[in-house]
Amino acid sequence: MTAQSRDERLQPIGLWQRLLLRPELGSIAGLIVVFTFFALMAGSSGFLTWAGTRNYLEVAAQLGILASAVALLMIAGEFDLSVSSMIGVAAVSMALLAHPDYGNLPLGLAILLTLGLALSVGYLNGYLVLRTGLPSFIVTLAMMFILAGANIGFTKLITKLTIVSGLNEKIAQDPIAHLFTGTLLGLPAAVWWWLGVTGVLSFVLLRTPFGNWIFGAGGDANAARNVGVPVRRVKITLFMLTAAAATLLATIQVMGLGSANVLQGQGKELEAIAAAVIGGCLLTGGYGSVIGAGIGALILAIVQQGIIYTNIDLDWFKVMVGGMILGAVILNNHLRKLSMQVRR
Repeated sequence: MTAQSRDERLQPIGLWQRLLLRPELGSIAGLIVVFTFFALMAGSSGFLTWAGTRNYLEVAAQLGILASAVALLMIAGEFDLSVSSMIGVAAVSMALLAHPDYGNLPLGLAILLTLGLALSVGYLNGYLVLRTGLPSFIVTLAMMFILAGANIGFTKLITKLTIVSGLNEKIAQDPIAHLFTGTLLGLPAAVWWWLGVTGVLSFVLLRTPFGNWIFGAGGDANAARNVGVPVRRVKITLFMLTAAAATLLATIQVMGLGSANVLQGQGKELEAIAAAVIGGCLLTGGYGSVIGAGIGALILAIVQQGIIYTNIDLDWFKVMVGGMILGAVILNNHLRKLSMQVRR
């Protein structure tokens, strides 16, 4: 038998069968349908222009940064509803630390201190979930309200307002700000951050032992522990990762706006989960894709911006998001059943 001979025990798998094994297949189909719809309905209104493309890519980038980390946590079988409040806490903390009238710290140091605070909150979330055995949905829901209330209370105590403004001059003079507000090849920095975060996290998930641990922790935590997977460490690390992603998003927003608001990030936790679900992540864990979550974020951004170009009332956006989530779950479940047949 030559080296090129095929093992008769191995059944060849065609292109369609290989595609069925990818969690993001449904989201790719959805992206094609959504883009085609708005291209036909709003192509003449500016949707297909470079400005229109740049608009929805920037919206997708800000959601995609968060969705990438949320997707990993969902694959590990957990949720983090506190990321929305973490965005507001990180934004206000960073602004107060850097503001000339308050902390007056260099922007770089303010970002690092804020990141340290966020990682502490992420660690606390993970610790409480694993220590108490309560569902992460309940623990992080409670943390979401705690952070939101504390953010409003402390900000009003310090500034007498719910917004911290007046950072534009300091941001313009600090070279580090360009990393978050600049452009490259005509695209804003947020898009490059999104692509970088998605690429790195996808590599970790698919090409490293830690990625296998994530799938194991979400698929069957007890079985994973029995084969030596440090489930506790994996899940706590991923809670810290979602907090870090929220801080990165807050940094991009503060640098771009020159201000911070206690209500920043409201609703982003559900949008991030929606993007991950549309991208193929199962709510039960053990299955999903970081790239799929990025595609899900792009779909939501196209819908949000496409509605504007078609002059449809933006209030209908949530109706369409709800419909897409339901449709995505049905389609992804169907595709997953087909993929299970391919594996047999």
